Amino acid sequence: MKMPAYVCWALGCGLWVTAACGQTAGTVSFNGSLGTKAALLMIDGEARTLTVGSTLRGVRLLSVDDNRAEIELGGRRQTLLMGATPGRIGDNAPPPNGGRKIILSAGSGGHFTSIGSINGQSTQFLIDTGATAISISQTEAERMGLNFSAGRRIMTQTANGVVPAHMMQLNSVRIGDVEVRNVEAIVIPGQMSHVLLGNSFLTRFQMQRHNDVLTLDLRY
Repeated sequence: MKMPAYVCWALGCGLWVTAACGQTAGTVSFNGSLGTKAALLMIDGEARTLTVGSTLRGVRLLSVDDNRAEIELGGRRQTLLMGATPGRIGDNAPPPNGGRKIILSAGSGGHFTSIGSINGQSTQFLIDTGATAISISQTEAERMGLNFSAGRRIMTQTANGVVPAHMMQLNSVRIGDVEVRNVEAIVIPGQMSHVLLGNSFLTRFQMQRHNDVLTLDLRY
């Protein structure tokens, strides 16, 4: 499905749901908003635009703003928060492989950013195809409680020259309902506005860009 170029989608949270009509459990995730009038929802892996008050596959959109969308399914209300860990509605467990597709829209300056989590701790990501590994500032690593000091000490090149850093393994990196486990990362001194998603994460995906939309399909 071709997404409207004028909509700035922000990748958000995933929610496992059971279809109201008794169908097999699927996934619904809040991926972006068009003001307070409409939301981009990923329903069973397909990008769908719902206006407030409309219903698709048993999912009714009640309200939306920049950071959350409220839906109704089978008479039950649920709030989807941007960047939240997927929750569950109903009794059916989610498919074991979880989500497999990430869709991002370019923001200011043409950069692709997203809210996500590392080891269950929320953070902000920026796609960086020039980085060998995920790069995390020491300040952000400390905030998330990462035990980077136990990792291997290395020297790495930055914009400020060669600096000492720590290599470590991240148990989990999640964007929306897509989770990648055991990902290599570098923790460097100082502060950065975002965690840089480098090739230790990106090589797990097949990447495809169409105009200002970047799609990441999980390969393994």
